[in-house]
Amino acid sequence: MSMTQTVTLQAPTLIGALLPAAADRRTALLRQIGLALLGSLVMIAAAKIKVPFWPVPMTLQTLAVFGIGAAFGARLGAATILLYIAYGVAGLPVFTNTPPVAAGPLYLVGPTGGFLLGFVVAAAIAGWSAMRGASWLRLVGGLVLAELAMMALGFGWLALGAQMANGATGIGFAKAFQFGVQPFLLGDALKLALAASLIGAGWSMIGRRGR
Repeated sequence: MSMTQTVTLQAPTLIGALLPAAADRRTALLRQIGLALLGSLVMIAAAKIKVPFWPVPMTLQTLAVFGIGAAFGARLGAATILLYIAYGVAGLPVFTNTPPVAAGPLYLVGPTGGFLLGFVVAAAIAGWSAMRGASWLRLVGGLVLAELAMMALGFGWLALGAQMANGATGIGFAKAFQFGVQPFLLGDALKLALAASLIGAGWSMIGRRGR
């Protein structure tokens, strides 16, 4: 698909267009639960593929968040990310730094806590933009907005509220940008482009072309 092509999202979500409509509410609910479980497993796998930067490692989770949000829609996309976070809060080693860091509620006050919250917001924004009958260009714009929201939450928490291993609270704005934002800009731009291309290709495969 070329950069100038558009994709009209005529069904509410890509996953809704790919799967047949459920016959009843129970079946629809079970399907949503199944999709959320599948998406959460994708998030776990993406968390473990990483480059160990300090204090925030580089992973494939941004790509997973964009893809899940844009394919599932705002509500199911955000719920899927919340399910993934719930695993970690419950003590399962699903976060990128677990192990050696212990999972559990306290993990969320660490350096990556703001980015985890940002994942939920980013998935919701990505899903919202992909559910509006948007052109491919508007979808990219929505993913950019999702990226900005995720980065803003992660940056702000890392700068001001993150509980560091040395006992400090936050690392300051300059270091938060240097270590928590700048190293990820190029990689996230590539992930964003890849997610938009995959979502656009999915719509093209099922014959839903742009206006």
